[in-house]
Amino acid sequence: MAGRRGESPARDEGAPEALPAEEKAGGVPAPRSGGRAEARRAAQGKGGGGGAGKDGGGGGRAAARRSAKPKKNVKKIVAWSAAGVLVLIAGTGGAIYYKLNANIKSFDADAIATDRPPEAKADADGNKPVNILLIGSDSRGGNNSDLGGGEDGGARSDTTILLHVYADHKHAVGISIPRNAIVPVPSCKLPNGKWTKGGNDLFNAAFSVGGSDGGNPACTQNTIEKVTGIRIDHTMVVDFNGFSAMTKAVNGVDICLPKPIYEGDINPNLHKKGNLVLPQGKQTVQGQQALDYVRLRHGIGDGSDIGRMKRQQAFMSSLATKMKKDGLSPTTLLPLADAATKSLTVDPGLDSADKLLSFGLSLKNIDMHDLKFVTAPWRYRTQDANIDLVQPDANKLWETLKADQTIDGQNATGQQPDAAATPSSGQPAAPSTPAAPAADPANASIRVSVYNGTLANGLAGKATEQLKGAKYAATTAGQAASTKYKTTTIEYGTGQKANAEKLAALFPGASVEAGSGKGINVIVGQDFAAANGMGAATPSTGGSTATGGTPGAPQPLPTTVTNDARSADDDICANTTYGSGG
Repeated sequence: MAGRRGESPARDEGAPEALPAEEKAGGVPAPRSGGRAEARRAAQGKGGGGGAGKDGGGGGRAAARRSAKPKKNVKKIVAWSAAGVLVLIAGTGGAIYYKLNANIKSFDADAIATDRPPEAKADADGNKPVNILLIGSDSRGGNNSDLGGGEDGGARSDTTILLHVYADHKHAVGISIPRNAIVPVPSCKLPNGKWTKGGNDLFNAAFSVGGSDGGNPACTQNTIEKVTGIRIDHTMVVDFNGFSAMTKAVNGVDICLPKPIYEGDINPNLHKKGNLVLPQGKQTVQGQQALDYVRLRHGIGDGSDIGRMKRQQAFMSSLATKMKKDGLSPTTLLPLADAATKSLTVDPGLDSADKLLSFGLSLKNIDMHDLKFVTAPWRYRTQDANIDLVQPDANKLWETLKADQTIDGQNATGQQPDAAATPSSGQPAAPSTPAAPAADPANASIRVSVYNGTLANGLAGKATEQLKGAKYAATTAGQAASTKYKTTTIEYGTGQKANAEKLAALFPGASVEAGSGKGINVIVGQDFAAANGMGAATPSTGGSTATGGTPGAPQPLPTTVTNDARSADDDICANTTYGSGG
């Protein structure tokens, strides 16, 4: 559909392949007889079975290849889910990983840029964040053409996730990067050893540099580092086969669609509605059906990549939740890992089963509620159908990750709180923490916004947790206008004085003042930081640094990011589309 927002010549789509007959899943109707290959022939006036009132015998992909030359096409794939699951299961293996060493492919370390962001430093307890780049390749090499259709050479990365695992290794956030965002692509190494000049281009063009079937993951990694200023510790690329094998090995993944999807939605070139592919509502999909879901763009929402990324985030969440809940039996683990690693390309730092095992074990304590997904701040360009990253919002997001602060304002650096030190001159003494009063059920109706009035990282999140523990409806609002609050201040609006004085019991020594807003604002100060062993940071050249050497708190994230975030344990039917129409 040329001219629709979110589409460009770099993202032409042809007709996808057929659903295998054996892949009927939870409530999904039997796949069409001839599948997408016959749909292409029918659209070209070449006949074929599978349509209404036609004999479907002998159809399918093989028949289509024998009777007609496949139409050249470029379709999109999201296989990063398989990479994420490999991370989750890596700790459940053992000796089987020695068998898998030969499967794993790695890219050339010499192709990684030498001018890179600095590595994150471990704190005194040895805690260190990890940044993983998950890339889905639509390479047609090997057996991928059977799953993805088409015979085009090269590979594209039509979905990329920057997964930030916080230093406490209990929180993680995945950032979706729009594939058609215009970004600076740096100089990248070609297969012949030469380097490109670089320049502004579509983000997914970086993976295609060199035109090889395996893609150019090092170029995508170099591009992400240039765009974000964040050093990538590991990169993982998964293709069609890896994705398909993963979804089959876990016996399908639960999804939800707000409306039914037909052949014509998956292949707009069909120019007709076609047969039902995926029904409305909750269902379980695997293999080709799972590919149909994560690649689906048309027929739902505004048909853009933005909506598709939301569904991909929902799929990744559902897959991770299932793996966390059910685990894997030995009978499914080996074929799953074998198929996945055969389809996996990694950076040199993950090029063995031992390294993957160690890495996977480091992530086993992430709770699904604390695994979040967001999309990098974006807007449509006025001059074409592509996307720009919105500034300064995008940079605020990158700085939030660098500071190891969660998107809801929690400090996840992994540092253990130190005992409250003797206060320095000019700072109030740390008040003793009183025993928490019994929570009043009426508190649930009192809404409180919490701000950080210091440079101590994660202080507002800490106060929010304390208020929630007392059953208040508290929300972390971010950084206050000033970072020089020595004493916690509680501001109240009209009719809220009694409620403000009531919750002040949780903040000994806090001042209670009338404010200009309607509700209640809690601005935590240095007294609260000292009471919780979170000494305030002091400004220094080049940025602020918190006690212990961690970065100071970044600027608050815009609500366009925080309000749109998905937790891995969210309802699978929520937040799966964008825009209207379709």
